[in-house]
Amino acid sequence: MPARKPEDLDIMIGQFINAGDVESALTLYEPDAAFVVEPGKVVTGKDAIREVLSGVLAMKPTISIEVEAVESGDLALLYGSWSLTGTNPDGSAVNDTGKSREVARRQPNGDWLFVIDDPNGG
Repeated sequence: MPARKPEDLDIMIGQFINAGDVESALTLYEPDAAFVVEPGKVVTGKDAIREVLSGVLAMKPTISIEVEAVESGDLALLYGSWSLTGTNPDGSAVNDTGKSREVARRQPNGDWLFVIDDPNGG
């Protein structure tokens, strides 16, 4: 199921994270997309993003995302608020919230993909 509008990307990535499906999550990114792991640390490309997302999915998280989008032609800026619960490897609980910012691009076939994903960009 492709993202037919920019805000579908955040909705779909939330669904894939909740399902523990890293490979489907990766279909939402351009091949050379950038992912901001933390301020000052950016990874690029699907292999690097897979590694980051696999770490997140190891917590068996449940995430909820609310999103707004500002679209201009073939580019969109997404603003999201999210909350996540999960379990660290040591068994301790994870309860986190944040604000995300992403840049998405309309592809030639009309689908949208992430170009830049900053889950802590708020």
